[in-house]
Amino acid sequence: MVVQTALLVTSQVTLKIAMAKMNVFTWSKDWFFTAAKNIPLAISGITIVGATVLWLHVLKKYDFSLAYPLVAISYVFGMIAAVVIFKETVPTLRWLGVSFIILGVILVAKSA
Repeated sequence: MVVQTALLVTSQVTLKIAMAKMNVFTWSKDWFFTAAKNIPLAISGITIVGATVLWLHVLKKYDFSLAYPLVAISYVFGMIAAVVIFKETVPTLRWLGVSFIILGVILVAKSA
């Protein structure tokens, strides 16, 4: 689950980086040509495929009521990425929300 979640977050982080390099979307060959050369966009695609393949394994092996809530840990990794990679200032109320997510993940994991 941790690897799957890490790949999921990596996909979203690289997608954010990729979109910062792109112009506003248009149905033009120039836009698609630029997208095709966008390395972070390719990395995002590869990592989301990896996350999906691992998710298939998780769904096969674990109860959905356990697996799905544990994916919520990706919100925690996402907040950390926002601060470390994107240098965002995260308000205290959001950190409080993430604390509740962490508590929820711990409770779900202990019930397994």
